[in-house]
Amino acid sequence: MSAVASGPMLQVRELSTVLETESGLARAVDALSLSIERRETFALVGESGSGKSMTALSLLRLLPDNGRIASGSVALGGTDLLGLREFDMQRVRGARIGIIFQEPATSLNAVMPVGRQITEVIERHTELRGAAARDRAIEWLERVGLPEPQRRVDSYPFQMSGGQKQRVMIALALAAEPDLLIADEPTTALDVTIQAQILDLLRTLVAERDTALILITHDLGVVAGMCERVHVMYAGMVMEEGSAESVFASPRHPYTLGLLQSVPRLDTPRGRKLHPIEGAPRDMLQPLAACPFAPRCAYEVADSRREVPRLYEVEPGHRVACFNPVPADAWQREVAPV
Repeated sequence: MSAVASGPMLQVRELSTVLETESGLARAVDALSLSIERRETFALVGESGSGKSMTALSLLRLLPDNGRIASGSVALGGTDLLGLREFDMQRVRGARIGIIFQEPATSLNAVMPVGRQITEVIERHTELRGAAARDRAIEWLERVGLPEPQRRVDSYPFQMSGGQKQRVMIALALAAEPDLLIADEPTTALDVTIQAQILDLLRTLVAERDTALILITHDLGVVAGMCERVHVMYAGMVMEEGSAESVFASPRHPYTLGLLQSVPRLDTPRGRKLHPIEGAPRDMLQPLAACPFAPRCAYEVADSRREVPRLYEVEPGHRVACFNPVPADAWQREVAPV
């Protein structure tokens, strides 16, 4: 495998992933493109079923048995991941791409001490062996803030709290010092205090290293506080993309506006009601011949029902896939005091 130092850390072009079901072919990821630089924190945001996690599994080539990548390209530091043999892709996982899964309780091996699980990753992807690998595992447990790492290295997952298991998952994902870290809903099952600690830890690790971070979440508050750029996904497609600052200050897609209107904010005026997005997500088994969000959209126009929108720039660095974008000041008017 050859890698190129220049260019983005990760370059994805027109990636499409399908799932074969008894009812037909479901398009789980539809022509997704993205580019991520070293030390960048990047977010994939959307409702459950929008394609966020399936995108991560596609990048890692860890799709379920009924899934396959239909088209597109994925390059990590110049290496074509989709062209690798499975043997070579196994070297990429862990060594160059690490992932923090959503549920550490089911992702960790319940019958193996956590230190041994980390040591296996280190021995597989680095030159360290034996006592040296174990020492490095203890060092990683200390770096992720696990109390008493010298003792807890021999603990089993069931002997740990949810926050401690999540820290072990982060240590596992970083043990071989990957170029890219994917965090799939890393704080979903944690209380707010532990959430803040985990996010601070991820922020620090990215800042200290050349690692790029993809944060997959439905929590817009987390994205606003952590990420530099964001892609908003719906029905496997990117509906809006840009800097986190521009997307959250001036959402231009009705779906993004709906997501923001449906969650509480500290600056929301007292007494202002939240507005859930009405309707159900698109049936992914149906052929896509129009805007997938049209049936749920208050900004729908005639073109929305007869053509698939494509991303275009509404302002520098801010793109939207919509025939009738939300006015630039709509969100400011929504949160302005009454």
